[in-house]
Amino acid sequence: MEVSSNQPKSMDVLQKQYNNLRDKKIAAEANLETSEGNLKKLRKQACDSYGSDDLEDLRKQLDHMKVENERKRAEYQAHLSEIENQLAQVEAGHAEIADKEAKK
Repeated sequence: MEVSSNQPKSMDVLQKQYNNLRDKKIAAEANLETSEGNLKKLRKQACDSYGSDDLEDLRKQLDHMKVENERKRAEYQAHLSEIENQLAQVEAGHAEIADKEAKK
């Protein structure tokens, strides 16, 4: 970015500077309009999906979901461990029976 100086500039330079600034303004306004449109869509999506578009409320919901997910994961892990233990008992019982049959 060119630093302004107190020396007079030609009309050509001033016109180019003006056009550059105008182009930047137009681009910024277009970006703002796009961003506002995206924000509006995302707020609607949040309301539709989670019943709110309030950031703090969404954070609380996310925290609750994480806690609930961890609870379900722990339950699932415990359930799988129980199944593995039961399977090991069944396998041990079958091995014991097989050993008795082999010794006959």
